[in-house]
Amino acid sequence: MQLKLAREDLNSNPKTITVEKLLEEVTAKRPCIYYFDKSNSHKDLIALVEKVEKLNASIYLREVKYGLDEQDYLYEVHII
Repeated sequence: MQLKLAREDLNSNPKTITVEKLLEEVTAKRPCIYYFDKSNSHKDLIALVEKVEKLNASIYLREVKYGLDEQDYLYEVHII
């Protein structure tokens, strides 16, 4: 499964990362903070939460709004 990282510019395309690579980074280094693009499905992010919890790590997922428009948001993930 691939997830899209948050865009650095509003007009650019989001970069992708595989869940396996992300889990490798989490096991090597904690705490970690990731920002994901709004185009990711909520279902995929919940699947990520479940996989990280199997590693005996704490994870916090939330939506961050950065503008006045309803479509101006991204997902923030903290892994401890």
